[in-house]
Amino acid sequence: MTLFLVVVTTSVSVLAWMWPRLFDALIYWPPGVTRGQWWRLLSHGFIHADTTHLLFNMITLYFFGTVMELVLTPHIGSAGFILFYLSGLLVAILPTHLRHRHDTRFYSLGASGAVSAMLFAYILLRPWSLLFVFFVPVPAIVFAVLYVIYSFRAQRRGGDNINHSAHLWGGGWGIAFMLLLMGLTEMESVG
Repeated sequence: MTLFLVVVTTSVSVLAWMWPRLFDALIYWPPGVTRGQWWRLLSHGFIHADTTHLLFNMITLYFFGTVMELVLTPHIGSAGFILFYLSGLLVAILPTHLRHRHDTRFYSLGASGAVSAMLFAYILLRPWSLLFVFFVPVPAIVFAVLYVIYSFRAQRRGGDNINHSAHLWGGGWGIAFMLLLMGLTEMESVG
């Protein structure tokens, strides 16, 4: 399923680069959502600004998604895994939508919210595993703390055309989802 998500996202991104009208129809744009174009709350996650943006998100999704797929599918199935990913897109963009719903000049795109959900779900399960950040090994939990601090500061500062809020809310969703799933699994084993 992870590979499926990577292939679909890459394909849609490339098509959107070739056809600007498709790109414009899929990007998150608050007035579009207000006018009933609800698909933008999800479709923004299937397009990316450029090759670097796409590669960074898809490589991260592939490495952490494949692990999380093995962990999650026995409990929620393949469809549940896809729904976890899609709900990461939705949960990550909703606070942005509430904040910018009247802003005609605001746009957002990319799978970062869902990818952050996958990454932080992984970090919750394996907090002391090593992540290689620019070839430097960093414990996952340390990376998570530093990433959250960076994202909060960058969001406050603004001006870099990155939706840091989506990273934070996506990561929070990944943790919340895993805690909920672990709680339900524990309840099932007791009952």
